[in-house]
Amino acid sequence: MAQERLTMRTTKEVCRLKFACYLSNRQIAKSLGIGRTTVADYLGRAQAAGLADWPAIETIGEEELEQKLFSLPLDNPSASSKPLPDYARVHEELRNSHVTLTLLWQEHKEQHPDSHGYTQFAHYYSEYKKKLGLVMRQEHKAGEKVFVDYCDGLGIIDPDTGEIVPTQLFVGVWGASNYTYAEASRSQDLACWTMSHVRAFEYFNRVPVSLQRPNLRKP
Repeated sequence: MAQERLTMRTTKEVCRLKFACYLSNRQIAKSLGIGRTTVADYLGRAQAAGLADWPAIETIGEEELEQKLFSLPLDNPSASSKPLPDYARVHEELRNSHVTLTLLWQEHKEQHPDSHGYTQFAHYYSEYKKKLGLVMRQEHKAGEKVFVDYCDGLGIIDPDTGEIVPTQLFVGVWGASNYTYAEASRSQDLACWTMSHVRAFEYFNRVPVSLQRPNLRKP
């Protein structure tokens, strides 16, 4: 069955949605109203031409882009595309405990036997991570870390004296899921600190591998 022939403007949009927005092939096909096979074919051509980077593709004129993508006939077997993994999903899966890049590549290879080898799979994932933005990113695995800290809490009114009693707000947050526990206590002393942890772990119904905490105020 012959592939759809896209305009170069649509082709650029396919590349933008994949390499800049990191959409899956299914999402791109639905967004543009074209077939998933066509999306895979054009992205495969782009990779074969060394165009797997949106800033580089964006600066190329439509005629030059067409020449690079179609230097081989469309029905030439050597021009066939290799299925691209959804690197946004790969990145998210790697946050889970015991999940490795090798395991994700093996799963992708089982579903797409004609896909890239591990070296290219890892290379394209590395390129994907570089495009996530110039921000500090921390990788957290499920069940690994809970971050704990104090901040100033709300004041409590003493019913007998009317005095406003300050509190300290204890907060514990899982690194991978941002699942949070918080409670107010009278101080940051050892007894409050210990029991806040006990109640947090009871609330979570589990304990982390490690606790991450700053230098707390001395009682």
